[in-house]
Parts: sequence; C-alpha cells; structure tokens
Amino acid sequence: MGHAVNRRADTQVTAEAAAPVASRAGCTVDASMSDPAAPFIAADVGGTHARVGLVVRSRDGDRAVRVLHYHRYRCTEWASLTVLLRDFIAELAAMPALASVVVNRCVVACAGYVLDDCIVNGNLPWPVSIRDIRARLGITQLAVINDFAAVAHAAPCVGATAARSIVDAPAPETGSPVLVMGPGTGLGSAVVLPGVPRVRVLATEAGQVALAPGNEREIAILRVLLRGRTYVSCEHALSGPGLLNLYRAIAELDGRTATLTTPAAVSRAALAGDEACALEAVQVFCGLLGSFVGDLVLLYGARGGVFLAGGILPQILPLLLTSTFAERYFNKGVMRPYLQQVPVRLIEHGQLGVIGAALWYLDERSEDDMTPMQ
Repeated sequence: MGHAVNRRADTQVTAEAAAPVASRAGCTVDASMSDPAAPFIAADVGGTHARVGLVVRSRDGDRAVRVLHYHRYRCTEWASLTVLLRDFIAELAAMPALASVVVNRCVVACAGYVLDDCIVNGNLPWPVSIRDIRARLGITQLAVINDFAAVAHAAPCVGATAARSIVDAPAPETGSPVLVMGPGTGLGSAVVLPGVPRVRVLATEAGQVALAPGNEREIAILRVLLRGRTYVSCEHALSGPGLLNLYRAIAELDGRTATLTTPAAVSRAALAGDEACALEAVQVFCGLLGSFVGDLVLLYGARGGVFLAGGILPQILPLLLTSTFAERYFNKGVMRPYLQQVPVRLIEHGQLGVIGAALWYLDERSEDDMTPMQ
C-alpha cells in the first residue's frame, strides 16, 4: 500500500476521445453552480473493488457525462479510501493531458449510510472518514450516494446490446418502476421511479430482509444457516460470502468436508463440474435469487423491467442461464402472468457506478459541502 502511482494489471485508462458517454432523461446541470464544466472525481466503492473516474459534463450536451480517466483498485491493497484517491489524483498529475486539472469535488457511491463523519459499511476493509478525505485531498465538496442507487441512475443508459437477457418478455412497460439489484460482496438493490422532469431513485436495504426458502432442501440449508443466529438475511445467502455460506451448509448436510475457502473458488469448481457441493451451492444460489427478484418486482411494481448487476453473476453466467432462476422468478401463484411481462437483464457493473454517481451529482448537488446518502 502506498501513495505512488500504481500500474497493476487491472488498471484501466480511457482517453477522452474514446471515453464512454452516458446519458439519461432529466440529467441536468444547475447553471448557477460555480464552474459547472470542471471535471470532478466519481468513485464507486465496494467491498472488493473501488472504481474511480475523472468525470466531466460532456460537450455533447447537458444530458451526458464523459469519463476522462478510469482506474479500478482492489480495496485490500490500500490503507484507506483517502490513500486510494490520492493515488488516483497522482495518476492525473502524471498525465500530460490532465496534469493541469485541479480536482476539488468528489462524489462517492458506497453501500451503507453516513453517520456523523463516517460512512458505515461492514463490508469495506477500512472505515471511511469524510473529514479525512476533504482535509487531506483538498476536496471542498464531497457528496455520498448509495452504491446501487448510483448504478440505478446509470442503468437507463445501458443499450440493448450491452445487456444479456435472463428472462425474456415483451418490451417493458414505459413509465413504470425499474428494479436494479445484484449480489457482490453484499446484496444491493435500488428502484428507478418515473418522474417529471427527471426520474428518482429509491435506495433500499432489501438485501437485509429475511431469507425465504422455497423447498425442503432450502429449509434444511436455512436451519444450518440459523445455527447460532436469530435471523438470516437474504444477503447471508445471496452475496459472495453468502455463496460460501451455502457451500459450507450443503457440505455439512451431505457429510462432506468443505475444502473451498473463497466464493471465487466455489464458482470455479461449480463451473468445472468437479465439486458436487459447489455445483449445488451455485444452483441453490440462482434459485433463491430468482425467487427474491420476483418478490421485489411484485413489491415495487417494477413493470419497467429488472437489471441484474453486481460482480458475481457474470462469473457464473453459464450456470445462471441453465438454473431454476426463471422458474423460481415466475413461481408466484396467481401473479405468474404479471411476472411474464417483466424482463430480466444482466448488465456488467463496470463503470456504471461511476457514471451513475456522476449523473446523480450533476442532478442533485447542493451548495452544502457534504450531501448525505439518499
């Protein structure tokens, strides 16, 4: 860990000429803001990776942002978010095209909530101090938004070719809520609500609702997960750590030794088909996820469709497509015809959190130094 510019394999740099442009209805800029065209930092901070971009309002109009420079960091390699962001700023200083940029504004998309000076999130490898970032990096305005709310702001920008169909349905109903959710280090969920002059995004803690098993095997797994606990949330099964929890519970039920120690190892073994408990863990994961997504669609009336994001699903896509996800998604009794009209699509998380945080910031930024999560 350190302050020097890192050139790890996962570094991604985008020149302005080739940078992605994101747009959505209602993304506007308050003309009264000081220097509204100045670049600012947008960071999407998760439990495993932090994705950081230098973002500017696009020259293409007031409904777009452009990512000038982008870098993905592995969080555990850095002592704090402050140090990580300092490295990013050092990268900018080392680039001739961006060396003259003065960055004093930042928006951070992060799971959890703001409490006094800190962003509270048990999945992060370190505490995040808002005061420390502002003081040590010269950030005069720092805004914070829920991470999946940020992805939700960007989701309408995703083109048809950039999304993979998981559940086919007719064209989604326009003007209806859209659900954006997905498993990663945690289980995030947000809802895009139609509105005028712009959409609104509702950040939720749906991942913390109680896990609902759908068959005898899942009931047995839940009994194992309940041991020593009084409550099992959906996130306890539908996340990276949750996949590992499922694997260990299944191994115990089958009288086997759980030899795999990471979610990635479980995913790899399941894809290879050489570990029965790993394969069943992924299958159970997909079935529970399908049921949970169907519940959320009904809860929020999300007839505008579902976007699945997060870091896990792209890794297990072949198994997801052949799983009971769709069967469990539709299995809601008399509401089956309703759900058959709601498509489910998978999107790559990538820069969506960065772009969505920037879109929200341009829409919602106030004169305050720090805007709490919403």
